[in-house]
Amino acid sequence: MRRLPLVIALALGTGGAEADDGLLYVGAGVSRNSLRDITATNSNLNSTDWRVWAGLRPISLLGIEAEYIDLGSQTLGASLPACIDNCPVNTHLRYKAFAGYAVGFLPVPVPYLDVFAKAGLARWSLSGGTTFTAPSQFFSLSDNGTQFAWGVGGQVHIGNVGARLEYESFSIRDTSGANIISLGVFLNLF
Repeated sequence: MRRLPLVIALALGTGGAEADDGLLYVGAGVSRNSLRDITATNSNLNSTDWRVWAGLRPISLLGIEAEYIDLGSQTLGASLPACIDNCPVNTHLRYKAFAGYAVGFLPVPVPYLDVFAKAGLARWSLSGGTTFTAPSQFFSLSDNGTQFAWGVGGQVHIGNVGARLEYESFSIRDTSGANIISLGVFLNLF
């Protein structure tokens, strides 16, 4: 009976080792981003954009990753009824983020499959501006911050090529936060 836990531990460890095909990897993907309750425009931003990442996985259970995420942009127009000509106003916002994570891979006994969770920091930035056409004026908007970030996902791979599906989240000031679902491909370099 004592051998059963040992056999299970060895099987799980072997599955994790088989899923680890590379020390260094790079990837790119498409993301569906959601930022809700944006204070500057009293709106929500839902966009499909892109992201890239690079990772280092020195052992099968642990890794580190760095990534860039384009969180999207929006332009909203309005008019000020207090003006004689209803003064058209246009506001443009653009969000992006850089993130760094420690990644833990769950040792599943299925070859070519990884399940992971990650935690780290995201450095987000907002840039944009508001333009009033009558009288002609421009006000610049910018903000940035660093927040705790986390994510979960799964990936499959054969040889040096794989695909990944994941969810990430972090806070952004004056919004209800960023929620990102992404699908990407990656390449194990060595």
